[in-house]
Amino acid sequence: MEAVKIDSVTGTAQKIEDLVAVERPLHIFLGKNLYATIFCTPTDLKELVLGHLLSEGLMKTVDEVQDVSFKEEGLCQVSLKPSVNVQSRLKLAVRLHRIIPSACGGPYRLEVLKSLKPVQSTALVKAETLQKCVNSLNRMAETFRKTGGVHAAAVFKADGTLSAFAEDVGRHNAVDKAIGKCAIEKMVFNECFLALSGRLSADIVLKAARVGIPIIASIAAPLDSGIEVARKANLTLVGFVRGKRMNVYNAPERILSS
Repeated sequence: MEAVKIDSVTGTAQKIEDLVAVERPLHIFLGKNLYATIFCTPTDLKELVLGHLLSEGLMKTVDEVQDVSFKEEGLCQVSLKPSVNVQSRLKLAVRLHRIIPSACGGPYRLEVLKSLKPVQSTALVKAETLQKCVNSLNRMAETFRKTGGVHAAAVFKADGTLSAFAEDVGRHNAVDKAIGKCAIEKMVFNECFLALSGRLSADIVLKAARVGIPIIASIAAPLDSGIEVARKANLTLVGFVRGKRMNVYNAPERILSS
């Protein structure tokens, strides 16, 4: 993309070619229903769709999926198995045909907390392992280094082994892509932790809680809504993971300091 680079120190201006992050709409049909349009980076789209449906509670496992097809650019058709009541699942959505911009994952409803079940997990993670994994996001985030316009998310096993990594213009999409990649590989979520570059809002924490991830950590800050969800879901919430320091806002017993 052509841009003009202005340097106020030298008083110069020059034309340059700059790499810019790409954003495209993805229209998701669930059965015959247009469920949502997600604005996203157009990569790992199958993983994005599966991860999104899982993390939003519209699917319980990927085994419920009969087919995922992309008949044309920007259009995804998801068919669930006949045993799944699609209309009943769609009632879980805020409204049919949602528009989900890359800057936001959708509205957060307080009534969701009433049906949210605590995460069951015996996973323990060394503080040093968690810090190393979160700090590695910058190294792995090739698209971010080139454009500065995307978020990164990754799922690690408790010992620090990388299970999935993803980047997207939307922090929610990056999380969904990482979850989708793990779901396809039949990973056991309650033995893992989620690392990301974006702030820890309620809707992000809800995604981890719905699939059973017990620990979520970020370079960025938590919001009070994210902490509220973490407490309700018995989820370990870690923010400001930078260098050798971090703040644990809930369930610190899963983090081993030594």
